[in-house]
Amino acid sequence: MDANTPAANLVRSYVEITPGRPTIAHHRHPYDTVRKYVDFKKADIRTIMNILTITAGEQQTMNFYNNIGNTYSNNLGRKLYLEIALVEEEHVTQYGSLIDPTLTWLESWILHEYTECYLYYSFYEDGADPNVKPVWEMHLAQEIAHLHKAAELLSQHENKDYTQIIGEGSFPQLLKFHDTKEYVRKILAEQVELTADKEDLRDVNLLPQDHTFFAFQNKINGDVNSVASHVVIDMHIKTKGEDYRAEMRPNPVEALQNRKEDNYLVGRTKQRKTTI
Repeated sequence: MDANTPAANLVRSYVEITPGRPTIAHHRHPYDTVRKYVDFKKADIRTIMNILTITAGEQQTMNFYNNIGNTYSNNLGRKLYLEIALVEEEHVTQYGSLIDPTLTWLESWILHEYTECYLYYSFYEDGADPNVKPVWEMHLAQEIAHLHKAAELLSQHENKDYTQIIGEGSFPQLLKFHDTKEYVRKILAEQVELTADKEDLRDVNLLPQDHTFFAFQNKINGDVNSVASHVVIDMHIKTKGEDYRAEMRPNPVEALQNRKEDNYLVGRTKQRKTTI
C-alpha cells in the first residue's frame, strides 16, 4: 500500500491474496498456546520433520518481524510488523512445544541435520531454476557433512548409533513445489473458527463466555481501532473503495467475502448460535 505495488506481482500465481482468519483473532492466552509434546521415539519420521520444519519456519518469521519491525518507515508499519511478531511468537511456542523434550542435545542435533538434508535434497530434486540448483547442491553437501559429524559425536559421547534416531537414513517421499490454492481454500473453510482450549482445538462458538480466549482478546485487542492490522485494511478500503485481493473466485468463507469492510469478528467472537 505504501509503495503502490500490487502484492500479486510478488507472490506470482502460487497463492491467492484473500482474507484468512483475521490477524486480530490469532492472539490466545499463553495457557492455550502450549501443545502436548510428541514422543519422537514412536512418531513417524515425517511427523518429526514436519514439526522441526514448521517450528524453524515460524522462528525465522518471528525473528524477521521483531528485527525489522522497528525500522519501518512509518509508525503504522512499525505497529503492524510488531503486531505480527507477537502472533509469530505465539506460533513458535505452539509448534515448538510439540518437540519431544526428552531428547538429548545430540539426538536433537541428529534430527535437525537430517531434516536439513531432506529439505535441501527436496529443493535440489524439484527445483527447476538451473541458476539456483547448484546452491541447493552446495548446501546439501554441507548438511550431509554436519550430519556425519553429529552421528560421530552421538556414538562417541552417548554410545548410540544414528540408526536409533533416524533409522537407516533413507528419506521419505520428497517435497514437491506446486500450487496450493485449493488446499488453502479447503483448510480455511473448515477451520476459520477454530481456536485453542488448553491443549486442544475447539470451535470458538463452543467456548464458554468466561473462557481465557475471550478474556485475553479483550485485554490485548480491547480497542479494535488501535489494532494495526485492522487499521491498514480499513485505510485501504477508505482510499480505494475496497480491500486488496487477488482471488481466483470469492473467498470460501461467506463472512469474508465482503470487500468493503474488514470483518475482524470471524474466529474471534461467537458468530452463530450453538448448543454446548
